Amino acid sequence: MNSVIGEILPLALGVAISPIPIIAAILMLLSPKARVTSVGFLLGWLIGIILAVTVFTLLSSILPEGDEDASQPIKGVIQLVLGALLFLLALKQWRGRPKPGEEPKLPGWMKAIDKVSFFGAFGLGFLLSALNPKNLIMAAGAGTDIGAAELSTGSIIGVIAIYTLVAASTVLIPVVGYLFAADRLGGALDALRTWLTKENAVIMAILLLVIGFSMIGKGIGSF
Repeated sequence: MNSVIGEILPLALGVAISPIPIIAAILMLLSPKARVTSVGFLLGWLIGIILAVTVFTLLSSILPEGDEDASQPIKGVIQLVLGALLFLLALKQWRGRPKPGEEPKLPGWMKAIDKVSFFGAFGLGFLLSALNPKNLIMAAGAGTDIGAAELSTGSIIGVIAIYTLVAASTVLIPVVGYLFAADRLGGALDALRTWLTKENAVIMAILLLVIGFSMIGKGIGSF
């Protein structure tokens, strides 16, 4: 179990360091309906992460079993493909970074984020976590590792819980912190939002590249 946790932690971190969801959560925390929308967004974010990694874990568990010391070509091919997709996403992010002096562009829906309801925020959190291509690749990689490890049901639940906690931490911490210390966090959250908005593309490009190399390495090691 410990070895599987070690393998999935970088992937969970890849989900956690996602500027767009963090910016969305901060914008909700700075809106008039902060306590309602931020909690809805957090719940949607958590459920989306759990659903995605669980589905890929179940799919991976039906792959043919084999000796742990023997080569696992199917798992290796999946990891190589996922690594290649991460490289492509990294290239797209790098090419899309703002030029010097140019204002970074964020999704249009963020302009109306202070008007969303609890259920709208929930749906947004779910979509950003469960259906985002980058997060799906991370979930597929984690699910492949978990499903192929032949763990007990309790251990699988524990590993998925750890993956979810780490992956959701960058949304979970600001939301929970705001609920307990709203007055003290306003300025810090706004400064963080500004920095993430400016550096979004560069952060994501570097992150995807590093995790892509890790995935490729694991894929090669599976043969």
